[in-house]
Amino acid sequence: MIEPSVIGEENARREAALRADYEALGTRLARDGIDIEAVKAKVAAFGIAVPSWAAGTGGTRFARFPGPGEPRDVFDKIDDCGVVHQLTGATPAISLHIPWDRAAPEDLLAKAKENDLVFDAVNSNTFQDHADLPLSFRYGSLSHTDKAVRDQAVAHNIECIELGRRIGSKALSIWVGDGSNFPGQANFTRQLDRYLDSAREIYAALPDDWRVFIEHKMYEPAFYSTVVQDWGTSYLIARELGDKAQCLVDLGHHAPNVNIEMIVARLIRFGKLAGFHFNDSKYGDDDLDAGVIDPYRLFLVFNELIEAEGAPGFDPACMLDESHNVTDPLESMMASATEVVRAYAQALLVDRTALLAHQEANDALMASETLKRGFRTDVEPILAQARLEKGAAIDPLATFRACGYRARIGRERPAVSGAGGGIV
Repeated sequence: MIEPSVIGEENARREAALRADYEALGTRLARDGIDIEAVKAKVAAFGIAVPSWAAGTGGTRFARFPGPGEPRDVFDKIDDCGVVHQLTGATPAISLHIPWDRAAPEDLLAKAKENDLVFDAVNSNTFQDHADLPLSFRYGSLSHTDKAVRDQAVAHNIECIELGRRIGSKALSIWVGDGSNFPGQANFTRQLDRYLDSAREIYAALPDDWRVFIEHKMYEPAFYSTVVQDWGTSYLIARELGDKAQCLVDLGHHAPNVNIEMIVARLIRFGKLAGFHFNDSKYGDDDLDAGVIDPYRLFLVFNELIEAEGAPGFDPACMLDESHNVTDPLESMMASATEVVRAYAQALLVDRTALLAHQEANDALMASETLKRGFRTDVEPILAQARLEKGAAIDPLATFRACGYRARIGRERPAVSGAGGGIV
């Protein structure tokens, strides 16, 4: 991890300016009846999980260009994610992906404790073949025509539950690449029925205090159809399985121009919102850094979440899910986590009484302006002050570059070849 004195030195250079900015923003917000200290307290309490796989350089179907200091194993990933949390104070949990991150539970717990992290949802993987499994997932997993392959996929998910139970996770996240590449290749109805039968076996293995997150994706790796292709199918599956099954919303898994914030509202209404994989996209599931393309949409998603705060059973899980192809993965995670927290803070500033009044009066323009007033507010002093009071960095990216962490791990970890394609 980074020496605290380095963070302290970097913060000392910026603290006076931050305090002036924070005071000025507090004065402005007070005119609108907003207590900046109350907003800061909520911001400080908000956390987002980071995925272990995002600590390494991503890639495409064509190529991967790894940088210096690529993590060699899950323990390096935990160290890297610990640095992200140390600097941002906003990423207290890490989500593991099996079999990539398979290790002894006691060793995982010890390394997480060393980095002041806990474990979020555990992710199964049946979209690629496993070296230790005899059967291939080439033509599907939970929905495969061969029951032996389906049984293998079910057993893998149950293995993930058992590992997650031993490290303190409370949820299993399931995304499958099952689908078809050609018309006529699969019978849509029988394929979904096979998926449901497999999912029921996994659901039956969940501990009483666990949830299962059903993740949909419009396309890829199957390019003609996918079994769980949109939020409607995800909702139907979750409803079929039971109360512990909910729908995960990945911001990059939708067709262009889909109203994601309305999907969020619908899932909240029916008690089926599991949470989010935050990222951004331009054309498809690009897994770009959160907020780099459409920060207003990210804000609108949080507007729906703030609207639902306090509802019984409302507990959305929040995680980054990104592929960092041309940036330093740790820098991108820090920037993305900051953008997610920023959207949350901006949504907290919306005058909900005024918004409701404009909605009831059918005053479209003023309702829109009420939202934009929150979005236009520069909340960076709130975010930075919350980080300072946690012992994190006022400016995480600048501090990361000043501390020399990337150069150090680049010397300690062997260089990785970028030959071949693949996202990981």
